[in-house]
Amino acid sequence: MNPLPSSSAATGPSPRWNFIRDVLVFQVKMLLDNVRDLILMPVSLGAALLDLIFRGDREGARFYEVLRWGAHSEEVIDVYSAIEHHDPGNFRVTRAYTVDGVIERLESVVLREVEKGSTASSIKSAMERAIRQLQSETRATENAVAQTAGELRKTAGAENDPTAGDPRGSQ
Repeated sequence: MNPLPSSSAATGPSPRWNFIRDVLVFQVKMLLDNVRDLILMPVSLGAALLDLIFRGDREGARFYEVLRWGAHSEEVIDVYSAIEHHDPGNFRVTRAYTVDGVIERLESVVLREVEKGSTASSIKSAMERAIRQLQSETRATENAVAQTAGELRKTAGAENDPTAGDPRGSQ
């Protein structure tokens, strides 16, 4: 007969063990995710090539099927599941700063310039302006993050400094 679990086993694993487990599981998931991506790259290109050569029921049917498989496998691997129950804090990404958002923005610049009948050099200049604008917008975000981090460091330093509340300071 199995002995009854100890009181520590009844309360669950320690936070340290949970952390170590999360680190190890994350590494395994990252490995799986990267192997999947290495396989997905040539398979998606092959599917796209087949779609260009052999027309199917709909344009790109094979390619989009590979994308569906990739999206499904990404959900199955769920690389970042360890933080599902953690507070996300202030970290939010708007659509404008995702890879798709940036590509759409740059693509619209090119399309607008082509519609105007612009030359290659003016298209290049418009793209450079758009990229500089993206960089300046993200710099503002980086500065806000750096400022918040500095304030947090000050707060944490004050909490750890036993003389922080003492008007005499450290003497």
